[in-house]
Amino acid sequence: MSREPILTARGLVKRYGRVTALDHADFDLYAGEVLAVIGDNGAGKSSLIKAISGAIHPDEGEMTLEGKPIHFRSPMEARDAGIETVYQTLALSPALSIADNMFLGREIRRPGILGSWFRMLDRKTMEKRARDKLTELGLMTIQNIGQAVETLSGGQRQGVAVARAAAFGSKVVIMDEPTAALGVKESRRVLELIQDVKKRGLPIVLISHNMPHVFEVADRIHIHRLGKRLTVIDPKEYTMSDAVAFMTGAKTPPAESIA
Repeated sequence: MSREPILTARGLVKRYGRVTALDHADFDLYAGEVLAVIGDNGAGKSSLIKAISGAIHPDEGEMTLEGKPIHFRSPMEARDAGIETVYQTLALSPALSIADNMFLGREIRRPGILGSWFRMLDRKTMEKRARDKLTELGLMTIQNIGQAVETLSGGQRQGVAVARAAAFGSKVVIMDEPTAALGVKESRRVLELIQDVKKRGLPIVLISHNMPHVFEVADRIHIHRLGKRLTVIDPKEYTMSDAVAFMTGAKTPPAESIA
């Protein structure tokens, strides 16, 4: 693992009136790792992820991607920079096809005047690329790339959202509670997907309340408490009970290197 973080945040502050959501928060993500972010409700982990993905603008602090300063004004700017987010709500359009959802906001237009003037979509190319990406991630239990997303199971929908992120996230993939609404079998497939995406060399930020899932797939665990990073632990060296105790303030983590 490279010891230079691919994505960093230092001293992030975000206030909403009298409420401080981020209180000089720090963050480090290394290439090729799965970094879990855990914290109690209200700890500020959502605000941290929103700052990284361009959904909110920190009042103070700085962030870097591959060593270069970043100042995202919108989630689209973060996506353009290679940071893809799979939201808990999936952000899929149920009535559209799998291929249309894969390319939502990034539609491929037909070459020449048909695309530039009449703005016609190149559906053949979109469907081929969508099929290739789903096959690459082992998701081609979906028979028809043109079927509406609303006809898919919860696990298949999550697979489409993950495949879209893996297809376009050239630098970082953020997954917000990817197994929250899924059954045991579908959750297992999503955890395998996380490993598949990691094998492709993409670092993943995993936000989850599910401790067994966190301890199964994470290389490091970032514990967020009271608006800032409390510590980062190695799941091989600590138990789930330790993590929960640190997260809730029942135990104080040992003074050790954050990285």
